[in-house]
Amino acid sequence: MKPVLFEVHLPLVGELSFPAYMSMLLVGVLLAVWVGRREATRQGLDGVAIVDLGALLLVLGVLGARLLSVLADGHLMDFVHLCTEPTLVPATDSAVAVCSAAVPCDFHYVCDLATNTCHPPRDCLAALKFWQGGLTFYGGLLLAVPGGIWFVRRRGLPLGQVLDIAAPCVMLGLGLGRIGCFLNGCCYGEVTAGPLGVLFPGRVLPVHPTQLYEALGALVLFAALLLAVRAGGRLVRARAGALFAVMLMSYGVLRFALEWLRDDPRGSLGALSTSQAISLPLIALGGLWLVRVLARSRHAPPASVESAASAAEREPPAAGD
Repeated sequence: MKPVLFEVHLPLVGELSFPAYMSMLLVGVLLAVWVGRREATRQGLDGVAIVDLGALLLVLGVLGARLLSVLADGHLMDFVHLCTEPTLVPATDSAVAVCSAAVPCDFHYVCDLATNTCHPPRDCLAALKFWQGGLTFYGGLLLAVPGGIWFVRRRGLPLGQVLDIAAPCVMLGLGLGRIGCFLNGCCYGEVTAGPLGVLFPGRVLPVHPTQLYEALGALVLFAALLLAVRAGGRLVRARAGALFAVMLMSYGVLRFALEWLRDDPRGSLGALSTSQAISLPLIALGGLWLVRVLARSRHAPPASVESAASAAEREPPAAGD
């Protein structure tokens, strides 16, 4: 594990650390925007508008991901107590079981001499500090999709075509982000005696590397969806929006299944985790969306379908990217 990817020393600034999770997430977002811009330009769309869309989705994605994490991951009262009574928040990753004036807590924790236990320092802004961890992918998706649809319509871009371009890009960003989760040591799975088990710092037994399972699944979806976008030609473009629906269904099934292996602290709704409860309606929504797109293309006049596909397929001269 490598929670800090690397550090650099800058004159007048000192040591500058790059956390693995946020670094991989940023790399994933930048690559996703780059892939989306190239594909949009190839299909004759405004590449600059796609970059603007990517910037908007980054902001909305982080906001939604943090909001759902704070509200639904089971730590809401911890954020409240960090401001009102920090001693009620356990230092779960502290290696110091019993602290004292002679045995201080590790990391940034504070020792409560009355109980000889470690706890975080008071921080009324902890809920806003997303860079310290605590982002839920589904929260970002649920806020970014409607925001992105609004932006696309406002710019006069073809909605279904842009959604299909976005589908593989979302999976690329997610896949690299999950690698960051693995390096950070969060989002881990249940204890396993199998050959794939990984021993994380602070744990006694190896666990399923569910972060890598999800990263692999997301990157496979990225490759398949990108191949469909690039090789599907008129068939895909005549059914614009279908690939995004397939992405919702495929990832929903993947996430629902992997949640059974997860063992990190997170929110729940009855017997299901929060993410499983969100996966089910997303799978249904993706299925209904796909049926609607296919039905619409089936009943469209052949001439209009051919014209729309041909117009979308025209490519501008190659330009520097």
